Amino acid sequence: MKLVRIALVVMMGAATAHAQNKAHEKDEAGETVKDAPALAAALKDAKLSLGDGLKVSERSGTPISAKFELEDGKLQLSVYTMKGDKFSEVVVDHKTGKITKTEAITSGEDLAAAKKQAEAMAKTKRSLRDVVTKAEKANAGFKAVSVSAEMENGAAQADVNLLKGSESKHVEDKL
Repeated sequence: MKLVRIALVVMMGAATAHAQNKAHEKDEAGETVKDAPALAAALKDAKLSLGDGLKVSERSGTPISAKFELEDGKLQLSVYTMKGDKFSEVVVDHKTGKITKTEAITSGEDLAAAKKQAEAMAKTKRSLRDVVTKAEKANAGFKAVSVSAEMENGAAQADVNLLKGSESKHVEDKL
C-alpha cells in the first residue's frame, strides 16, 4: 500500500511539472500575441532575420534560444548560447549583424532556462537555425521571432513563434 501511495505522489508530481511547463509555454506564446503589434512594427526596421542572428551568435557558442524583443521600447535580438558548461546572452544588432554585447549568464531564471535549453540541444544534431528555416518555409509569409530548445516527454524539441503582420503562430518541431 505504501508503494502505491509513493507511486501516486510521483505521478502527481510529474503531472504537475508537465502542467507547469505547458502553462509557461502558453504564457510565452501569449506574450508574443500581446506584443505582436508593437513587435511587428519594430521588425520593419530589422535587416537581419532570426536565422541570421542565430548564425552570427555561433561565434560565441552554440545557440540554445533566440528572440526579438522590445527592450525599453527598442527592438533587440537576444540569443542565448552555450560553450562547454558556460552560458551567455549575445545581443546582435538587427541592422548591422554585429554582436553589440555578450554577457555571461550566471544565476537566476536565465541560468535555469539556459540549462534546460542546453539539455535539449545536447540530445540533437540539428541546429535552431535549421528549425527556424523549416518553420518559415512551412508557414509562408510568417517570420520567426523566437525559438527555444526544450525537453518534452524525454525528447528534444524546438518551440518557434512566428509573426505575419500582427498575426502570430506557435509551432513545435523535433530537434
